[in-house]
Amino acid sequence: MASQIQGEAREEVASRPFKWLLTLGGLVGLYASAQLTIDKINVLTDADYVPSCSINEVLACGTIITTEQASAFGFPNSLIGIASFSVLTTVGVVLLARAQLPRWFFLGVLAGSFLGTVFVSWLAYQSVFVIGALCPWCMVVWGMTVPIFGLTLRDVLKTSSNSTLRALEPLAGVFVLGWFIAVGALIAIWQYL
Repeated sequence: MASQIQGEAREEVASRPFKWLLTLGGLVGLYASAQLTIDKINVLTDADYVPSCSINEVLACGTIITTEQASAFGFPNSLIGIASFSVLTTVGVVLLARAQLPRWFFLGVLAGSFLGTVFVSWLAYQSVFVIGALCPWCMVVWGMTVPIFGLTLRDVLKTSSNSTLRALEPLAGVFVLGWFIAVGALIAIWQYL
């Protein structure tokens, strides 16, 4: 009986939107990370190469790809994206296949997506206030990372055995919306700051 109840609780952790967001968001993030990696390799091997996402002076991947922020840990950040989004896509597909994973696994996804959100928030700040340019592929990665964290947080809170944590579930969506509004506002006014 206990294992049946535990199994039901595990199934509830991963909502249908969460499964699809991991799968599709993971694929989109993986594609953007791969494009950034390809552009980085081409920039390193050909000084005249113009990255695929360099549109103008503001939307300029080429400006960002060559900065130290683009390799925060000594290697291209896009490699972190390739690894992370590959894992998230795989987890999404596994969940869509109705596999049941233990709660600790979702807590691990929550921790990883939280760290990803902190990292892309730092990168967004660096792009706007330090580098002074925006990378469209990077913004796609940001746009996938934050909702994945938000939906993971929502589902983990929703299935918590602690009623106080369950009550916080709606705040996950507020966080995601607030993040996008804040970053969007900063991007809109950054030239005036």
